[in-house]
Amino acid sequence: MGEPNRSRLLDYTQGPSPAPPAPRRSSLLDYAEAEPRVRAATDGRPGPKPGVPPYETPVFVPAHPRYVDTTYDDGRPVRVPFIAYELFAHPTDVTGTVAFAFTTLEKLVAALGEAQPWVATSLGPLAEGVGEQGVTVLLDPRVAPGPPNWQLADLAAYAREVR
Repeated sequence: MGEPNRSRLLDYTQGPSPAPPAPRRSSLLDYAEAEPRVRAATDGRPGPKPGVPPYETPVFVPAHPRYVDTTYDDGRPVRVPFIAYELFAHPTDVTGTVAFAFTTLEKLVAALGEAQPWVATSLGPLAEGVGEQGVTVLLDPRVAPGPPNWQLADLAAYAREVR
């Protein structure tokens, strides 16, 4: 994972330490900038249907952090974070509830406003996760004009609430 931390206590006993090495580029960036993996046609898995984006398609989803206050086994308190996807009522969907996913952040902001909290994820895991709850994903939905659900003041109030 890199070099182990060096105790600063040694600076007082051995004199100044050598200059720290230049930071390395994160290997996570290599994955993020890499071209999507091309599957072999013979791997036995069905390919995407016409008009259906690939499983790994990055999407921006309305969501926000939530927290559960609980305790460790030894009784110490702990706050456990998780992400809650925002679901929307949809009159033509069988379940009446859908998750929105947008292919660009600009589309999310245009549809839901600049104060809308969001997370980036892959379309496939999103669809599988909400599908288990009977929820459908709408990709780049058209949203009726009106005031956004989240205003900048709402974000400030939410931040104060979860502190």
